[in-house]
Amino acid sequence: MDRVTKAYLDAFRAEQSIEKLSDSDAFELFADYCVISDSYDDEFNVTDVHTGGGDDLGIDGIGVIVNGSLINSTEDMEGLLKVNGSLDVTFCFIQAKTSSTFAGEQIMTFFDGVDEFFSETPSLPMNDSVVLARNLMQSIYDNSLRFRRAKPQCRLSYVTTGQWSSDQYLEAKVAKRVAQLKTTGLFSEVAFHPMGADEVHASYLRSKNSVTTEFSFPSKVLLPDIAGVTESYLGVISAPEFIKIVSDSAGNIRKSLFNDNVRDFQEYDNDVNADIQRTLADEAAKGRFVVLNNGITIVARELSTTRDKVAITDYQIVNGCQTSHVLFDQKEHLTEQVQVPLKIVATQDEDVVNSIVTATNRQTQVTNEDLYALGAFAKKLEKFLSSYNNDQRLYYERRSKQYNAVSGIKKVRIITKSQQIRSFAAMFLDEPHRSISYYADLQTQVGSRIFNDGHKLDPYYVSAYAHFKLEFLFRNGPVPVKYKPARYHLLMALRYIAGGTEMPALSANRIEKYCAAICEVLWDNTKATDAFMRAADAVERALNDTPLALDIAKTRSFTDSLKNALGVQPNHSSSRP
Repeated sequence: MDRVTKAYLDAFRAEQSIEKLSDSDAFELFADYCVISDSYDDEFNVTDVHTGGGDDLGIDGIGVIVNGSLINSTEDMEGLLKVNGSLDVTFCFIQAKTSSTFAGEQIMTFFDGVDEFFSETPSLPMNDSVVLARNLMQSIYDNSLRFRRAKPQCRLSYVTTGQWSSDQYLEAKVAKRVAQLKTTGLFSEVAFHPMGADEVHASYLRSKNSVTTEFSFPSKVLLPDIAGVTESYLGVISAPEFIKIVSDSAGNIRKSLFNDNVRDFQEYDNDVNADIQRTLADEAAKGRFVVLNNGITIVARELSTTRDKVAITDYQIVNGCQTSHVLFDQKEHLTEQVQVPLKIVATQDEDVVNSIVTATNRQTQVTNEDLYALGAFAKKLEKFLSSYNNDQRLYYERRSKQYNAVSGIKKVRIITKSQQIRSFAAMFLDEPHRSISYYADLQTQVGSRIFNDGHKLDPYYVSAYAHFKLEFLFRNGPVPVKYKPARYHLLMALRYIAGGTEMPALSANRIEKYCAAICEVLWDNTKATDAFMRAADAVERALNDTPLALDIAKTRSFTDSLKNALGVQPNHSSSRP
């Protein structure tokens, strides 16, 4: 392994708290992280996509990206299907080798494993992680009538520490295997990506930088000085140039750009979207698009201009989610004739950002709770989590890659919105079964049972820190990884063990003292390990000699069994606000 790759790998180890792993095991996770990060902007738990180990089909990582979200369960797919009405799927497969060569035999074994993964009659043994991914794959194809634009894409990345050189014989063998996968009829596209040291370095650096895009924007005017705004422009941009703004390096739409939108893409059962699609499909009408559409608003943290060129960094599309998606869907039909109204605002002032988000989203049918969850509550939570000192501090990520450019922050201490919602629901709402696989259901409770204005912030910190601590203990050995399917049940159990069964209301002052007792356990590695192992013992009692599996953990009955094992009476009524 060359010096630069070793330095990057060591930095990755520190970020992910996996210093004890061997070079080969750590490099597998490093490769998984680099490959998935090229197709997925948000933070993610790299161990959730890692499949390496025994019975892994020669595949070290599997990432399934559905409608822009990295998921690992059938229930998450069903939730996205319910929200979006369709499926846009990419399968990512990774094989990593610390050797400096691209061995043809090992590459063919990699293809064999992917063939077996998609086979209707597999014959090779598979570990639990591969089986979980394969079950998700089968559920996706069971809903193939709901594929939005095309069949899924399949990407195979073979990662080494060397350099890929042109080998006609090996390239011919790879092309043959790619063609064989295409003949299955399962994919719209199959791509093989050999990644050597240079490609890995570039991928890792991209993952650490905020998204930056340069595009041509000649038809613009500079708006007058505005308090809190660095500079802002209003104008029109050609549709092909706009596609550059919303596309990632793999050619997919950047779903993370729309995090500040209350509503996700509503597909074509939305009358407005259907009208936009018809306009773009009509050669006579598409030239009028610029006067028929309200346009798109982008808020960027950094902006620079050079003549007609504009570069924006760390940006969000805060208005125009529906228009952006329809334009991306119709990108093959777009020409310079289609002009898009565009407003770009550059600001570092979070109050300005929140006011723009609120004002632009008021133009759609949204609730005050939705807007509060996006703005004020998230901002308070971010400040609260980062107010703790040293090893007790966490970082709530309100925007994709918000902390990428900040040095000294370990990735494992960054808490995403999904992680916060899941851990809070598991620990303080007693719904670990929903946290595992029913995230879409939990999102509907934002503003009421979750991210409620009246809630104290302490339970959110405690649940986030418990999530961080448990993942740390999984990665460093004290808590066996076999309990990962019940990770959210362990969070619930820890609350009862460390805090007691009598939990004050989430809005009461007494909840602060209750949470402080749990923190006293979590902040001490010895006490935390002991408490989580006691929680694991309770899980074993709840299983009653039944092997732990995800299908069991995601049921309410298992949650009830665990509460019985903890000496707690199950209660299916909603938790107190």
